[in-house]
Formats: sequence, structure tokens, C-alpha cells
Amino acid sequence: MYGIDDILRAIIADLHIVAAITAAFYLLALVCAVREVMNSRTSQGSIAWILALALLPFPTTLLYLVIGWKAFDDYATDRIRNGRAARPLRAKDLALIDRETSQKWPVQVKVSEVPFLNGNDVELLVDGRATFDSIFEGIAKAKEYLLVQFYIVRDDRLGQELAERLIERANAGVKVYLLYDDIGSTGMPKRYRAELRKAGIKVAGFNQRHKFLRVYGPTRINYRNHRKIVVVDGEHAWVGGHNVGVEYLGENLRFGRWRDTHVRVSGPAALGCALLFREDWEWATGETLPSTPPDTVATPGDQSVLVMGSGPADKLEECAIAFTDIIGRARERLWIVSPYFVPDTDIRTALFAAKLRGVDVRVMLPNEPDHKTVWLASIAHADAMIEHGVSVYRYQDGFLHQKVVLMDDQIATVGSVNFDNRSFAINFEITLWFADGKTVADVEAMLVEDFRLCRQVDMAEVKGRSLPMRFLTQAARLLSPLL
Repeated sequence: MYGIDDILRAIIADLHIVAAITAAFYLLALVCAVREVMNSRTSQGSIAWILALALLPFPTTLLYLVIGWKAFDDYATDRIRNGRAARPLRAKDLALIDRETSQKWPVQVKVSEVPFLNGNDVELLVDGRATFDSIFEGIAKAKEYLLVQFYIVRDDRLGQELAERLIERANAGVKVYLLYDDIGSTGMPKRYRAELRKAGIKVAGFNQRHKFLRVYGPTRINYRNHRKIVVVDGEHAWVGGHNVGVEYLGENLRFGRWRDTHVRVSGPAALGCALLFREDWEWATGETLPSTPPDTVATPGDQSVLVMGSGPADKLEECAIAFTDIIGRARERLWIVSPYFVPDTDIRTALFAAKLRGVDVRVMLPNEPDHKTVWLASIAHADAMIEHGVSVYRYQDGFLHQKVVLMDDQIATVGSVNFDNRSFAINFEITLWFADGKTVADVEAMLVEDFRLCRQVDMAEVKGRSLPMRFLTQAARLLSPLL
């Protein structure tokens, strides 16, 4: 039998094979370089890719296919077919548009392609127990359908409880759909999915129709669906930062308390969440879910909500545009809470400008890491914030994972978006925007308590970092476009 050494010697001995392989990589590198020029968003990133492709075609070409080649025209086509552009018309027919608020926040409305909708009841859910108690209570009341989507679904105690509750509803005749991200849920065993499917539940990975290591077209391993959405009968929806795993209940000894925020919305906004799920489901499975709008929509409250879906299928980096707008409009305060803080140049510039206008700009971050590289990069970016007068706080009472923004007394957001390039440009995300006084006040009260449990980072701490630590943080910062 021939061993690997024999095969390698045979290949090297035949220079024609070596030349053919080398030429193939250079040809592929040329294709990638041309595509990068034609689809460039930043000159710095494109120049870096082109130089790497020219000087080191292997393995840069393989990396580019995984990380750099973005192709979601098929997702955009599915979105058009699902009628996202018709959503405002549908809402108008149902007389649910909050025109005054929509006119006040035109950037967010145009980015989302939907207006603010009136008639919602909103409840902030602080930490995992409150979140999953509320979600499970809602699941138990489902009568027609359940749409469940998480980035991470673990086969642990919480994951099993979710499965049991979904199976119970499926046995009661409710149509149940579960969508998970293939990268986030890599540890999900086939047995878990098989149990759900046996009960009649439809289960899909986001990339199951778009394989990572296929021989044609780009891979999509770098593009994840980071949304967390649960919708019950199109009447109630849950959105926020929690995934399905016992650590989100604070039961992981490494992290202790897991500080996170979800939100329940009951009313017209739930339909917006359902439509986002429908787009993701069709792209993942090729199956079109029923989308006939109801004749009437319950309006259990008086709060206005905008549902914003964002992702790499957007023509522009619309998530970044929406957040840059509110940073620029801030006049009194801008409080940002995120576990990962890796802003791009535009966001950094907007934050610095807000501080120079006299805005109370605060950034709340975790004190301890869960992902070391992102944490190191976050330190470098946070230190730059402090040097420009922005206040940075480190949360002390466990691990901070919530994604919340509060601007003046005007608007607040809760969703899945982290303040980093991955959330703004690479991942599929969801953000709920609230412009009513009650929800904004509730978010303020929640964050005031969170800041009480933080320590503020000062210049002495920044200047006191050791040389190796400064080197590591700056080195990690170089990876910011990928984090």
C-alpha cells in the first residue's frame, strides 16, 4: 500500500502536477480579487485581501471563500417574494401605522422597510428565568402555530424542556417550526432533532440548503443567523439576547449570573417578527410558509414598536446606518450595552462627536470574557473611547450579554445586535425599536440598576496596562473586521 509520503513524493516528482495546482490557485485568486474589487465596501479591507491573494494564493483563496465572498442574492430574492416591500401597505390597510413616530425616525423606518406599528403591549424580561418562564407560558397557550428560532440550541436541561414543550404542542395539533444556526448549534445531536421531527415538528438548520464545503459557489460558514425569535400564533413574540442553554439561566459555574435582556411584544409587532422568521425559513428550507395577513389584529396595548431585520443580504450596511443615525441625533445621553464592543471607524467617529457635543456617552461591557479574542479587541476599542472622554463601565455581577441602547428620553432598542462589525455587517440580526415613553422609562430604570453594579474604567487603568497586554489587545484589534 502507498502511504501519504509516497503520494507526496510522486506529486512533487511530477512538476506538471505542481505547476497545474499552482496555476489553479492563482486563477482562483484572480477571480476572488476581481470580485473583491467589484464588491468592495472599504478600501482598506479590499487592499488587504488583494495583496494577500497575490502574494499567498494558498491558503488565502480558501479563506476568502469562507470569510470574504458574500453572496446572498438568493436571500434577497426570497425576501422580495415574501413581500417585505408590501408590509407598510398591509399595515396601512390594517390602520396600525404610527405615522407620527415613523416620520420622526425616517432612517430606521427606511432601513427596516416597515413603519412603527401601534397597539402593542411590551414587557421587558430581565435575565433567563423571567425570559424562559414567559416564553414557555406563551408556548403552552399556542393554538395555531409556533415559530421558534435561536442561534444556539443546546441539548441540556433547558434544551430538553424546550423540546418537551414543543412536542406537547405539536401533539395538540399546533404547527411547530424550529430554526437554528448551524455554527451556533454545532453541538446539537441528531437525536435531538429526530425526537422533534418524530412528533411532527419541522426542524431546520439555517444553512442546510447551502452547504459549507460544497464544490461550487462560496461557502457561508462566516455568515450566521444570530436572531432569537419566538412567535405564538402571530399575536405574541419574544426577542432579545438569550439562547437555549443552562448558562443563560445562570447555571454555569464559570460565568455565574448571566445578565441578559429579552422583551415580549404582544400585538401587531409580533407579525413583523413572524415575517422575518418566514424569510429565514424559506431561504433555509425552500419551503414557503403561509403569509396571508389576518383580517384583524389584536391591539392589547398602546405602545409603538418597529421590527428591524438586518443582515448580509442588505444592499447597504443598514444596521450600522440605523445606529449611526441615533448616535448623531443624541443630545443628552447615549447608553450602549453590549457584550462585544468592536465598532468600525464610522461608529467610533460618531461616538466621539457625540461626546464633544456634551452627550453623556456610556458603554457598558462585561468584566470577564467568554470569547477571548473579541474581549481583547473590545479592551483596545474601549480604551480608545476612554481616551476621548467616553465613559466605559465593566459589569461586576456575573457575565453581561444583553444588547440594549438608550438614546435621550426618545428611543430604546432591545435585540440580538452586538456593537461589532459581525452584527452590523455579517450576521442576520433582529432589533426592536421602542419610542414610547413607558418602554423608554423601563429601559432607563433597568440600566440605572445595571450601572450600579458596574465599576467605571479610568485613565489610570488604561495607562497601567502591561506591555504584553497592550500588544495583545492591539493585535486582536487588527481582526476587528472579522469579529
